[in-house]
Amino acid sequence: MGVDLSAAVQFMAGHARTVDRHRLNLVLGQGNRDAALAAVDGYRNLDGGYGWGLEPDLRSASSQPGGALHAFEVFADVGAPTPQARELCDWLQSVSLADGGLPFALPISDPAACAPFWVSADPSASSLQITAIVCAAAARVAEFDPVVAQHPWFGAAVRFCLDAINSAGVLGALELAFALQFLDSIDRQYPEVESLTEKLGVRIPRNGVVHVEGGAVDENMRPLDFSPFPGGPSRSLFDAEVMSAELSALASRQQADGGWSVDFDSYSPAATLEWRGHATVKAIFVLKCNGVV
Repeated sequence: MGVDLSAAVQFMAGHARTVDRHRLNLVLGQGNRDAALAAVDGYRNLDGGYGWGLEPDLRSASSQPGGALHAFEVFADVGAPTPQARELCDWLQSVSLADGGLPFALPISDPAACAPFWVSADPSASSLQITAIVCAAAARVAEFDPVVAQHPWFGAAVRFCLDAINSAGVLGALELAFALQFLDSIDRQYPEVESLTEKLGVRIPRNGVVHVEGGAVDENMRPLDFSPFPGGPSRSLFDAEVMSAELSALASRQQADGGWSVDFDSYSPAATLEWRGHATVKAIFVLKCNGVV
């Protein structure tokens, strides 16, 4: 289960965005918080939201929920309260729908190189998929930032997700994974999390592999997509042997060049490259949280 961290850092130097290089340094305990914030500020708009391809397959300059997700990832890695996090919550509140949910994407006037599922999204419909994963990332920030934890947007979005999960019919693989990550992220605050986790868990086969319908041929959600971090209720859904094997498999997917790859399609040359940097940070972070590196 060996991971070559030196090779990963070298891979990032030659392949990754500046923001992801700073994220990896923070994950490894060697980073500069101010530099990481300066890097993500390059994707920030005057409205407090984030665009400009911070979500690699969403190249639009406009602020989008997908950009908010990745901004929260940076704030979580920084690990200290920032005015940018508060202002992002303000922006999210301004674009949320009446039920507290976020649309999968807002209207895109500059669709060049954007994935079609972003461009065709209905801005008038709340999306459990995007709201859940944005909330999960925000919850990591809320652990140390009381402004985020107490922000009206966060509370309303959490309630939307809980209600949507409780009433959910058929869920796609991504919705299922993001809903479980969301439930793990708020576990301590809401008594219904355990029962909702069990409700979703019956939809996952014992091997923990669910194909992403409409995705690439080999695109699957796997146990570490449903339960990336130890200690949350989602871990009870998987046998210890399954999770151990998945951690070994994740470590073994480090490529000869030091980085990790993704199993889903990208929609521009820039996104193809940028996703590898993001995937490398994610892999090392998950492995570190699980005690592998």
